[in-house]
Amino acid sequence: MFEGLIDRFQLIRRKILGYGRITEREIAIILKDIRITLLEADVNYRVVKDFIKELNIKCAGLELAKTLNPGDIVIKTVYEELTKLLGTKPQQMEFKAKEPLIIGLIGLQGTGKTTTAAKLALKYRNKNPLLVPADAKRPAAYEQLNQLGQRAKIPVCPLYQSSAKATVKKAIEQAIGQGNMLVIIDTAGRLHLDDELIEELKEINRVAKFDYRLLVADGMSGQDAVNQAKAFQEKFGLDGAILTKMDGDARGGAALSITRAAQVPIFYVGTSENLDGIEQFYPARMAQRIMGMGDLASLVEKVKVVEGEFDEKKLRAKIVKGKLSFEDFLVQLKAVKKLGPLSKLAAMIPGVKESDVDEDELKRIEAIIQSMTKKERLNPDIINGSRKRRIAAGSGTTMRDVNQLLKQFDYARNLLKKMGKKFPKNMPFKT
Repeated sequence: MFEGLIDRFQLIRRKILGYGRITEREIAIILKDIRITLLEADVNYRVVKDFIKELNIKCAGLELAKTLNPGDIVIKTVYEELTKLLGTKPQQMEFKAKEPLIIGLIGLQGTGKTTTAAKLALKYRNKNPLLVPADAKRPAAYEQLNQLGQRAKIPVCPLYQSSAKATVKKAIEQAIGQGNMLVIIDTAGRLHLDDELIEELKEINRVAKFDYRLLVADGMSGQDAVNQAKAFQEKFGLDGAILTKMDGDARGGAALSITRAAQVPIFYVGTSENLDGIEQFYPARMAQRIMGMGDLASLVEKVKVVEGEFDEKKLRAKIVKGKLSFEDFLVQLKAVKKLGPLSKLAAMIPGVKESDVDEDELKRIEAIIQSMTKKERLNPDIINGSRKRRIAAGSGTTMRDVNQLLKQFDYARNLLKKMGKKFPKNMPFKT
């Protein structure tokens, strides 16, 4: 996510920290670098102009000559202004006590509204959600929503009288009667925003009375997403936005522009094609990622998801005794894989980029371990030449790959054994 933007900001960050003293001249150079970086990321030029102006005013008020670390203060200021640009605080949906919360997903065709509807329903499964198709003109839209609902095990209201308005009315009645506390309405899309679409949205809204009107926009479309947000905001009104396809080659222009240019806060971002690939948008965390500071808060939250997948005390005892096996490694690898691509997890660590992690290498390692028998995984020392040849053939790798993995594992096991013995017995050993 935003790897090109992150690379540029890391260069700017290193340049700032490299200055022994920072005067007006250095500030001017820093601001110029930031301006070019944002424009190249397809950020709205008016947003860039206002951002640089505000940042210049903030930097002018800093007493940089009186501190030993002026670079740290400038970086902190840039981070704070970047957070403000992204929306300052995360947006929260407030659910009702006795009535269903009604969300209308709107946007143009091809932005991912239907998939996003299923993702949101799965995210808030505890609210007993109901998915509602509101595109009577495109039968495939209902079929797609129905298939996604089946995958997520979320009920989907059927089309009623081939009318979006009638279907929405029936769905609201059904939700109230069945105790669905969340209703997600997947509205119709068009190739272009036109009066017919706006009138249809208004007609549905008169029936449903949306609590949240959320624009679903393609995060890779840059300024097109911002223009869509401005148009929908003007003609229909929006409460927020969801940016999809953020796991692709998104330069960052939409995320950095939409809140300021269209007055539309970002609620969620789509992070993968999987149904669990949606995250709440945290402006401060996103600013940290862009500045190359990582996102340890999000990483900790993800790690909590797999807590309990393995016995930590038992694992620590094995590490201290030097008895760690490939079976233990495989259990942990499978648990971590549930969190998503390892490259994206690694990118949350300060100073690490997605491209620093070779996913193919990890797949190769897993294939080699999977090709071992359970006895070999539990006791790697018994793996001799003939076993190595069988493992290499079974995993589609070479003897050299198998030998390299065994050497690396043996080195890591011995190193962890030495480290583990230095920890007090009452101290939990995190791996």
